[in-house]
Amino acid sequence: MTGTTAQTHTLTHDAEYPVVFTRGEVGWLPWLEPLPVSELTERHYDGLVDRNRDGSDYLRLLARDPEILRARTLVDKDIFYNVAEGLPRPERELAAAAASRVNGCVFCASVHARFAAHYSKRADLVDLLLEQGATADLGERWNAIVEASAALTRTPIAFGPEHVSRLREAGLDDLEISDVVHGAAFFNWANRLMLSLGRPVAPADQA
Repeated sequence: MTGTTAQTHTLTHDAEYPVVFTRGEVGWLPWLEPLPVSELTERHYDGLVDRNRDGSDYLRLLARDPEILRARTLVDKDIFYNVAEGLPRPERELAAAAASRVNGCVFCASVHARFAAHYSKRADLVDLLLEQGATADLGERWNAIVEASAALTRTPIAFGPEHVSRLREAGLDDLEISDVVHGAAFFNWANRLMLSLGRPVAPADQA
């Protein structure tokens, strides 16, 4: 039996890793070559959804399968930007930040912690989550969101009626609880993808 074997070139990087979870501008470098901007076609841009996302190494790497990227991007946008009803934006970001903190995805945790701090104006509590993890005391409403997000992240089947009850007791309605689940579950998956495809880079003040 004869055939050809495609060669995969793995990239290596010398940039410093982050030493702590942070709201700083963490970078990300891929292990595999992203598509060059010059090679992007209209099919790839359709997958990116927003043309200005072509500056992201991560998204240009995912653009190698543009239909899957488009589905992923539309889900992401709906979870975080469709806030006419349901959970307020800062708490959607909090759920994603909590999942990322549990998974150890320093890059995603930094992005969603920044958004959570910006929209909530409670940077001190967001920083406490980054420092202490899911056991941090952030007040009952946020504690309930973080606990539910952490359960979904560690072992999804560990999330159960007790988490829903605590969220309800903290004042969340069914639509808001659904948004907690969506935000945490999506980033539980997204963290693993990003951690598999590349590595974080320390912010300038940590390098």
